[in-house]
Amino acid sequence: MTNLFDTLSAMGQRASMQLMKRSISSSVITGYNPTWFDASHPINLFIIQLFIIICFTQGIGWACSFIRQPKVIAEVIGGIILGPTVMGRIPGFTYRIFPQPSISYLNLIANIGLILFLFLIGLEVDVGVMKRNGRNSAIISLAGMVLPFGLGAAIAVPIYNSYVDHAVTTFGHFLLFVGVAMSITAFPVLCRILTSTNLLEDKVGVIVLAAGVGNDVVGWVLLALTLALVNADAGVTAVYVLLCAVGWSVVLLFPIRWGFVWLCRRSGSLDHGPTPGMMTVTFLIVFASSFVTGIIGVHPIFGAFLAGLIVPHEGGFAIAFVEKIEDLITVLFIPIYFVLSGLQTNLGLLNHGRDWGYIIALCVLGWFGKFAGCGGVAKFLGYNYRESGAIGMLMSCKGLVELIVLNVGLSAGIINQRLFSMFVVEALVLTFITTPFTVWIYPARVRAGYTGGKLKPTDQERSTAIQHFDGSAGGRLETSKFLVVLQKIEHLAAVMFLTQMLEPPASSSSSSSSKGKRSSTAEDSGDLSIKTVPSHGQPGSDVPAAPEASFTPVHIDALKLIELTGRTFSVMQSAEKDQLLLTDDTLQLYRQFGRLRGLDITPHISIVQTDSFPTAVADYANGLGSQLVIVPWTIPVVGTSTALIDPATSSEKEGLSGTTSTALSTFDAIFGSETTGSPMYSHFLRRVFSESPIDLALFVDRGFGSAGSSNPGAGQHIFLPFFGGLDDRLALRLVVQLCHHSHVSATVVRIAKSDEETSSEEGSGELSEGEKAHQAALQSNQLTINPGVPGYPGTAHRIASETADDLAWAYYTAPAVVPPRPTSLDSALTRVSFYAQSSSTPLAQAFSSAESSARGRGRQWRPLLIVVGRGRRGSPVNVGEEATRWLSERSLNPSIGAELRKTVGDTATALILGGGAPSSASFLILEAKG
Repeated sequence: MTNLFDTLSAMGQRASMQLMKRSISSSVITGYNPTWFDASHPINLFIIQLFIIICFTQGIGWACSFIRQPKVIAEVIGGIILGPTVMGRIPGFTYRIFPQPSISYLNLIANIGLILFLFLIGLEVDVGVMKRNGRNSAIISLAGMVLPFGLGAAIAVPIYNSYVDHAVTTFGHFLLFVGVAMSITAFPVLCRILTSTNLLEDKVGVIVLAAGVGNDVVGWVLLALTLALVNADAGVTAVYVLLCAVGWSVVLLFPIRWGFVWLCRRSGSLDHGPTPGMMTVTFLIVFASSFVTGIIGVHPIFGAFLAGLIVPHEGGFAIAFVEKIEDLITVLFIPIYFVLSGLQTNLGLLNHGRDWGYIIALCVLGWFGKFAGCGGVAKFLGYNYRESGAIGMLMSCKGLVELIVLNVGLSAGIINQRLFSMFVVEALVLTFITTPFTVWIYPARVRAGYTGGKLKPTDQERSTAIQHFDGSAGGRLETSKFLVVLQKIEHLAAVMFLTQMLEPPASSSSSSSSKGKRSSTAEDSGDLSIKTVPSHGQPGSDVPAAPEASFTPVHIDALKLIELTGRTFSVMQSAEKDQLLLTDDTLQLYRQFGRLRGLDITPHISIVQTDSFPTAVADYANGLGSQLVIVPWTIPVVGTSTALIDPATSSEKEGLSGTTSTALSTFDAIFGSETTGSPMYSHFLRRVFSESPIDLALFVDRGFGSAGSSNPGAGQHIFLPFFGGLDDRLALRLVVQLCHHSHVSATVVRIAKSDEETSSEEGSGELSEGEKAHQAALQSNQLTINPGVPGYPGTAHRIASETADDLAWAYYTAPAVVPPRPTSLDSALTRVSFYAQSSSTPLAQAFSSAESSARGRGRQWRPLLIVVGRGRRGSPVNVGEEATRWLSERSLNPSIGAELRKTVGDTATALILGGGAPSSASFLILEAKG
């Protein structure tokens, strides 16, 4: 016994020494060639193969993206190039890079990836999508199976007689296989095509997605039936195989699914995403199901597909699971599988005219069966010609699902390599033509009437929704319908604080006793040495009685923008958008906040490609009838930059010339990282400004939402430099509306440009002729406002625009107007201080006034909110040259200044980057449309 143990020990030592020597000999230092295949060290060659596969497929995929082709095209073409068709003709390439003994290792990994990919397809299938679209999707799906199956059976007869060995494959099996290959639709590729063509939320995309679900399920069932018949030795065996497959499906879809859902709910995975334990259980079920369907004689991929069907979509569990594993499968495993398909595709075998004749026939019949079947039924169901054609064209997509079917048929011996190559060409051609033909049949211009499933309003409704207050009592005094755009949860705090200022006052009579008096605010002790304009007339003035307060309920639509990518989980998000509305943290927090504040907030989600974000904002604003769109831009806080300027330590005469290097570096750090470091968001903002047909407000938040330097319960003070023009009139109206809130006050300074510089501290206070005339009008006992005077948005009508500015200014500042102002408006005006000033440097004066306003508020107030018009049209004061001079004098980064000016306008850019404005001040930039 001792000798036996010694012998075994010696054998083990010799084996260890041999392995060590072999490991040493496998070093390139000793002359080892890593392309040599060594069964004991297959990893070296596998890494080379993997590197080549990924580089080829990703590179071709990047090129295909320019012609809007799905990634599967690149994967199949890459495999064909690496196979015997192209690279295989290079002497020694296949022998060294893809030797036959190494294919078994690649095949094992590829089949693992295929099992996981079919599991993803099952996850992507949401039967609820088909249920929601009911009868139409079922009829289109059925027509898209019957007609192609019949045409496939017809062409199967001559192909069987010409290419198939009758001793190996029976005609019945071959006919069933060809019918399945011709009738199946590539559901995953279809989703990516709908994504790239922006059709996921269109009525065509919705019905195609629902019909594709039914087509996919029926196709995999038919494939399972085909494999069961092929793998059975006799007819009775096939019956047993089918019964076992049905039995396992019932067990998996009912008791196992019930238990799985119970575990998900018990572990909290339905609320917070899959836990590691649930990830483990899910993978065990996937491979167990694949094992069962494999040993009963169907195929492991069918079990993986069934496992995907039992995963619940409730609470976004399926989406979260796909998000965790999708990239590994699609980037690593699936390219290996399709490259193996390419290695088995030899286009050199197609060297006869008969072969290409059958290929053309397969392409025509495969396309016609789907196009005529689905498109014809869609037209019968009431879709127009373009919509029906798009439905038929999309359903004809083959893609990777048919390639999987073909590989299964090749491995089962139903088809040979020549037929496999013919069907691969047919699948590639039909997949390639799907996108361009769909866009040609159903271009964006013919579907422009639809957005998010809602019709856009008519021109009359749109004109009613975007009326602009022009200074007359007949205009819209308040904005009641807002659209708030959210992209990330960081926007939420600032948007919440801005939203609460839109609350109507609890009582309209509480401030009626203060009519006729200017509010006494802390800023009156500030250093605003400019002419004060009385806000109201004296008590007892002979004016008509003001109407009672009446408030239009404020309604806010919150729009969450989510990027639609080519990933599976992103497509699932779009298909399950209704459920996502109930689980999105940002929208639900904002909605609950609205309920607590008594505001009506309705959440919306738009899942589109990034370059379609501005269009989505414009479409939703149109479709919802919004009057003002609010877009936040959260600027990161740097150091202590959110602190207000301390009057005790700052010079009151610092003005614009007191720029410090600290302020410059702070602004450069803030706006440098946000603007030049992330140009995509600023580009998005500019596109929103240009494409939105609705009044728009950009909220530049620099600590306004958190306001950490302010006391709890502190009020908000607003500063508005009024230069005139359509944008400034909109800003004036919104500032007054915000002052309905009892804890909001405002300073409004009207700044006119004079020929000679007027010093606010040394000037005599002498007004220009225009100001004198304006003051005379304001100081009259009555000022009659003509409701019929329109707004003047064009720069070619400067005089008319100045008149509209005077009307708007007078309506809010005159002692009495006809018709009278509402009581609620008079109450709000008691919290607004109006000033008028003339200066040869209007931006400098605006800055000085903002600084004084911030000092006057003191530490008890939140950081100053500066409201400005974007000033692109109709402003009588041109501040562009002064803004350019400021930025050049302060040696700021030119790219930062230029980028910011294009986004927010000259006035806001100068106040932000001027260098001495309150560093914590946030900005609300408005642009009116008309």
